[in-house]
Amino acid sequence: MLVQPHIRQRRKEARPQELLDAALDLFVEKGFAATRSEEVAQRAGVSKGTLYLYYPSKEELLKEVIRHHMVNEIAQGIDVVEQFTGPTAELLILVYEQWWQRIGETRASGIMKLMMSEVRNFPEIAQFYVDEVIKPTHALLSLLLQRGIERGEFRRIDIAGVTHALVAPMLFLVMHKHSIGACGVGNSIDPRAFIAAQLDLVLNGLRAPVASAKRAPRKAVSRKAKRA
Repeated sequence: MLVQPHIRQRRKEARPQELLDAALDLFVEKGFAATRSEEVAQRAGVSKGTLYLYYPSKEELLKEVIRHHMVNEIAQGIDVVEQFTGPTAELLILVYEQWWQRIGETRASGIMKLMMSEVRNFPEIAQFYVDEVIKPTHALLSLLLQRGIERGEFRRIDIAGVTHALVAPMLFLVMHKHSIGACGVGNSIDPRAFIAAQLDLVLNGLRAPVASAKRAPRKAVSRKAKRA
Protein backbone atom coordinates (compact mmCIF):
# COMPACT_ATOMS: atom_id res chain seq x y z
CA MET A 1 0.00 0.00 0.00
CA LEU A 2 2.89 2.37 0.68
CA VAL A 3 4.00 2.06 -2.94
CA GLN A 4 0.83 3.52 -4.41
CA PRO A 5 1.55 7.25 -3.73
CA HIS A 6 4.93 6.89 -5.41
CA ILE A 7 3.34 5.27 -8.46
CA ARG A 8 0.74 8.04 -8.64
CA GLN A 9 3.46 10.65 -8.34
CA ARG A 10 5.44 9.13 -11.20
CA ARG A 11 2.27 8.95 -13.27
CA LYS A 12 1.53 12.62 -12.60
CA GLU A 13 5.05 13.66 -13.56
CA ALA A 14 4.84 11.71 -16.82
CA ARG A 15 1.39 13.02 -17.72
CA PRO A 16 2.42 16.20 -19.60
CA GLN A 17 4.69 14.18 -21.89
CA GLU A 18 1.96 11.59 -22.45
CA LEU A 19 -0.48 14.34 -23.38
CA LEU A 20 1.98 15.94 -25.79
CA ASP A 21 2.72 12.60 -27.47
CA ALA A 22 -0.98 11.76 -27.78
CA ALA A 23 -1.75 15.23 -29.17
CA LEU A 24 1.00 15.16 -31.78
CA ASP A 25 0.06 11.67 -32.98
CA LEU A 26 -3.61 12.61 -33.33
CA PHE A 27 -2.91 15.99 -34.93
CA VAL A 28 -0.79 14.28 -37.60
CA GLU A 29 -3.20 11.36 -38.11
CA LYS A 30 -6.46 13.32 -38.23
CA GLY A 31 -5.43 16.95 -38.61
CA PHE A 32 -5.46 19.67 -36.01
CA ALA A 33 -8.95 20.98 -36.82
CA ALA A 34 -10.50 17.52 -36.87
CA THR A 35 -9.00 16.37 -33.57
CA ARG A 36 -11.13 16.93 -30.47
CA SER A 37 -9.65 17.55 -27.05
CA GLU A 38 -11.58 14.57 -25.69
CA GLU A 39 -9.75 12.32 -28.13
CA VAL A 40 -6.38 13.56 -26.93
CA ALA A 41 -7.37 12.94 -23.32
CA GLN A 42 -8.66 9.48 -24.16
CA ARG A 43 -5.47 8.56 -26.08
CA ALA A 44 -3.39 9.69 -23.09
CA GLY A 45 -5.61 7.81 -20.64
CA VAL A 46 -6.88 10.83 -18.70
CA SER A 47 -10.09 12.81 -18.41
CA LYS A 48 -10.79 15.94 -20.45
CA GLY A 49 -10.71 17.93 -17.21
CA THR A 50 -7.21 16.67 -16.50
CA LEU A 51 -6.09 17.73 -19.97
CA TYR A 52 -7.36 21.26 -19.34
CA LEU A 53 -5.46 21.42 -16.04
CA TYR A 54 -2.26 21.29 -18.07
CA TYR A 55 -3.33 22.96 -21.32
CA PRO A 56 -6.34 25.32 -21.26
CA SER A 57 -7.09 25.01 -24.99
CA LYS A 58 -6.26 22.92 -28.01
CA GLU A 59 -4.25 25.82 -29.44
CA GLU A 60 -2.13 26.05 -26.30
CA LEU A 61 -1.61 22.30 -26.47
CA LEU A 62 -0.30 22.56 -30.03
CA LYS A 63 1.99 25.43 -29.05
CA GLU A 64 3.48 23.30 -26.29
CA VAL A 65 3.93 20.42 -28.73
CA ILE A 66 5.90 22.78 -30.99
CA ARG A 67 7.97 24.11 -28.09
CA HIS A 68 8.79 20.66 -26.81
CA HIS A 69 9.73 19.06 -30.13
CA MET A 70 11.20 21.92 -32.15
CA VAL A 71 11.98 25.08 -30.21
CA ASN A 72 14.26 23.27 -27.77
CA GLU A 73 16.08 21.52 -30.62
CA ILE A 74 16.71 24.81 -32.42
CA ALA A 75 18.17 26.32 -29.25
CA GLN A 76 20.56 23.38 -28.98
CA GLY A 77 21.48 23.82 -32.64
CA ILE A 78 22.43 27.44 -32.04
CA ASP A 79 24.69 26.32 -29.18
CA VAL A 80 26.37 23.83 -31.52
CA VAL A 81 27.04 26.55 -34.11
CA GLU A 82 28.44 28.97 -31.53
CA GLN A 83 30.74 26.40 -29.91
CA PHE A 84 31.99 24.55 -33.00
CA THR A 85 35.67 25.14 -33.77
CA GLY A 86 36.22 23.16 -36.98
CA PRO A 87 35.65 24.02 -40.65
CA THR A 88 32.26 25.50 -41.48
CA ALA A 89 31.55 22.85 -44.11
CA GLU A 90 31.81 20.21 -41.39
CA LEU A 91 29.54 22.30 -39.18
CA LEU A 92 26.87 22.47 -41.89
CA ILE A 93 27.02 18.70 -42.31
CA LEU A 94 26.67 18.26 -38.55
CA VAL A 95 23.66 20.60 -38.37
CA TYR A 96 21.88 18.78 -41.19
CA GLU A 97 22.57 15.34 -39.73
CA GLN A 98 21.49 16.31 -36.22
CA TRP A 99 18.33 17.96 -37.52
CA TRP A 100 17.30 14.83 -39.40
CA GLN A 101 18.19 12.56 -36.49
CA ARG A 102 16.32 14.63 -33.88
CA ILE A 103 13.38 15.92 -35.93
CA GLY A 104 13.17 14.35 -39.39
CA GLU A 105 13.34 10.75 -38.20
CA THR A 106 11.06 11.29 -35.21
CA ARG A 107 7.37 12.01 -34.67
CA ALA A 108 8.34 15.71 -34.51
CA SER A 109 8.56 15.79 -38.31
CA GLY A 110 4.77 15.62 -38.34
CA ILE A 111 4.65 19.18 -36.99
CA MET A 112 6.08 20.52 -40.24
CA LYS A 113 3.52 18.55 -42.26
CA LEU A 114 0.81 19.95 -40.00
CA MET A 115 1.99 23.53 -40.50
CA MET A 116 2.10 23.14 -44.27
CA SER A 117 -1.38 21.65 -44.51
CA GLU A 118 -3.47 23.50 -41.89
CA VAL A 119 -1.82 26.58 -40.48
CA ARG A 120 -3.50 28.97 -42.95
CA ASN A 121 -6.71 28.48 -40.99
CA PHE A 122 -5.08 29.32 -37.65
CA PRO A 123 -3.25 32.67 -37.93
CA GLU A 124 -2.34 32.77 -34.24
CA ILE A 125 -0.58 29.39 -34.53
CA ALA A 126 1.03 30.55 -37.77
CA GLN A 127 2.51 33.62 -36.06
CA PHE A 128 3.69 31.50 -33.14
CA TYR A 129 5.42 29.08 -35.53
CA VAL A 130 7.07 31.93 -37.42
CA ASP A 131 8.36 33.54 -34.22
CA GLU A 132 9.41 30.37 -32.41
CA VAL A 133 10.59 28.10 -35.23
CA ILE A 134 11.12 29.79 -38.59
CA LYS A 135 12.92 32.93 -37.42
CA PRO A 136 15.28 31.10 -35.01
CA THR A 137 16.03 28.48 -37.69
CA HIS A 138 16.93 31.18 -40.18
CA ALA A 139 19.03 32.94 -37.53
CA LEU A 140 20.92 29.69 -36.89
CA LEU A 141 21.65 29.12 -40.58
CA SER A 142 22.52 32.78 -41.15
CA LEU A 143 25.01 32.60 -38.29
CA LEU A 144 26.56 29.49 -39.84
CA LEU A 145 26.81 31.04 -43.31
CA GLN A 146 28.26 34.29 -41.99
CA ARG A 147 30.86 32.27 -40.11
CA GLY A 148 31.92 30.55 -43.31
CA ILE A 149 32.17 33.84 -45.19
CA GLU A 150 34.19 35.56 -42.47
CA ARG A 151 36.61 32.65 -42.32
CA GLY A 152 37.10 32.74 -46.09
CA GLU A 153 35.62 29.26 -46.48
CA PHE A 154 32.45 30.35 -48.30
CA ARG A 155 32.18 32.90 -51.06
CA ARG A 156 30.08 36.02 -50.51
CA ILE A 157 26.43 35.19 -51.03
CA ASP A 158 22.90 36.44 -50.41
CA ILE A 159 22.59 34.91 -46.94
CA ALA A 160 18.81 35.30 -46.71
CA GLY A 161 18.27 33.62 -50.08
CA VAL A 162 20.68 30.78 -49.38
CA THR A 163 19.04 30.19 -45.99
CA HIS A 164 15.72 29.52 -47.74
CA ALA A 165 17.54 27.25 -50.20
CA LEU A 166 18.99 25.24 -47.31
CA VAL A 167 15.61 24.77 -45.64
CA ALA A 168 13.53 23.91 -48.73
CA PRO A 169 14.97 20.43 -49.44
CA MET A 170 14.39 19.37 -45.83
CA LEU A 171 10.77 20.49 -46.09
CA PHE A 172 10.45 18.38 -49.23
CA LEU A 173 11.94 15.37 -47.45
CA VAL A 174 9.48 15.68 -44.56
CA MET A 175 6.48 16.18 -46.85
CA HIS A 176 7.48 13.11 -48.85
CA LYS A 177 7.80 11.10 -45.63
CA HIS A 178 4.25 11.99 -44.61
CA SER A 179 2.64 11.65 -48.04
CA ILE A 180 3.91 9.40 -50.85
CA GLY A 181 6.53 7.87 -48.58
CA ALA A 182 3.88 6.84 -46.06
CA CYS A 183 1.90 5.02 -48.77
CA GLY A 184 4.77 2.75 -49.83
CA VAL A 185 4.23 3.43 -53.53
CA GLY A 186 6.51 4.85 -56.19
CA ASN A 187 10.23 5.34 -55.85
CA SER A 188 11.34 5.44 -52.23
CA ILE A 189 13.80 8.09 -51.09
CA ASP A 190 16.71 7.24 -48.85
CA PRO A 191 16.73 10.31 -46.57
CA ARG A 192 20.40 10.08 -45.65
CA ALA A 193 21.46 9.64 -49.28
CA PHE A 194 19.26 12.60 -50.20
CA ILE A 195 20.84 14.76 -47.51
CA ALA A 196 24.35 13.73 -48.58
CA ALA A 197 23.56 14.68 -52.19
CA GLN A 198 22.09 18.00 -51.05
CA LEU A 199 25.15 18.80 -48.96
CA ASP A 200 27.45 17.95 -51.87
CA LEU A 201 25.56 20.36 -54.13
CA VAL A 202 25.45 23.10 -51.50
CA LEU A 203 29.05 22.90 -50.38
CA ASN A 204 30.50 22.76 -53.87
CA GLY A 205 28.49 25.87 -54.67
CA LEU A 206 29.33 27.72 -51.44
CA ARG A 207 33.04 27.09 -51.12
CA ALA A 208 35.27 30.01 -51.96
CA PRO A 209 37.29 29.43 -55.15
CA VAL A 210 40.80 28.19 -54.53
CA ALA A 211 43.43 30.52 -55.95
CA SER A 212 44.89 28.86 -59.02
CA ALA A 213 48.58 28.09 -58.93
CA LYS A 214 50.80 30.49 -60.84
CA ARG A 215 51.57 29.23 -64.27
CA ALA A 216 55.15 28.32 -65.01
CA PRO A 217 56.76 30.88 -67.35
CA ARG A 218 56.62 29.87 -70.97
CA LYS A 219 59.91 28.97 -72.55
CA ALA A 220 61.15 31.40 -75.13
CA VAL A 221 60.82 30.10 -78.69
CA SER A 222 63.42 31.08 -81.24
CA ARG A 223 62.41 32.56 -84.56
CA LYS A 224 63.97 29.60 -86.33
CA ALA A 225 61.80 27.21 -84.32
CA LYS A 226 58.72 29.26 -85.13
CA ARG A 227 59.51 29.15 -88.88
CA ALA A 228 59.97 25.38 -88.61
